[in-house]
Amino acid sequence: MPERTQARPSYSLTAEDVRRLLAVMEEPARTVALLAILAGLRIGEIIGLRWGRLDLAAGTLRVEETCYRGNFASPKTRASRREIPLAPAVVDALMVHHSRCADTSPGALVFATRRGTPLSANNLRTRQLRQACKSVGIPPFGWHTLRHTHSSLLHALGVPLKVTQAQLGHSRLSTTLEIYTHAATEDQRGAVGKLEGILFPNVPKLGTGQETRNEEVQTIQ
Repeated sequence: MPERTQARPSYSLTAEDVRRLLAVMEEPARTVALLAILAGLRIGEIIGLRWGRLDLAAGTLRVEETCYRGNFASPKTRASRREIPLAPAVVDALMVHHSRCADTSPGALVFATRRGTPLSANNLRTRQLRQACKSVGIPPFGWHTLRHTHSSLLHALGVPLKVTQAQLGHSRLSTTLEIYTHAATEDQRGAVGKLEGILFPNVPKLGTGQETRNEEVQTIQ
């Protein structure tokens, strides 16, 4: 497979963005998105996933193969070859998808065309993901933004970086920290609010005297 670089996503989705997006997405793109958001999989790992590497009863998934433009290969690093726990929502979506598939033998692709060949990640993005973004008023983005969202939301929940590193299959912890983990705007606002509460506990907070504070700011300006 040719060497390729992955553009770093410039932002991640909020939890509300995710809910709105999933509500309008069609299958199989919705289940693909669920795997990226709730399991942190790369799009190539999703496209290359086979039924034999899923244990829906145990709620786990083994990443042992990736697919890029129809070409299959082993994961790019040892850390990328991993077992991932699946959230109940993902298991449910995969069970429904399983019931609709003509071939669910161990070697069959989970996401395949009628001929059994791998789906095109680019076609899914341009025909389904982009349309879903338009429907809910979210700027269009690529599949990697959903993986980035997985990491950012874990970070917002206070999940240790080592856990996120294992989930994403990164060889280096610095990759998880520097590339994928960005604090969301609301998290930053909450942090600033907590700091203000410690330093200035008597200052009115939002919703309690905010109008007076706005007038004071306008007077200063």
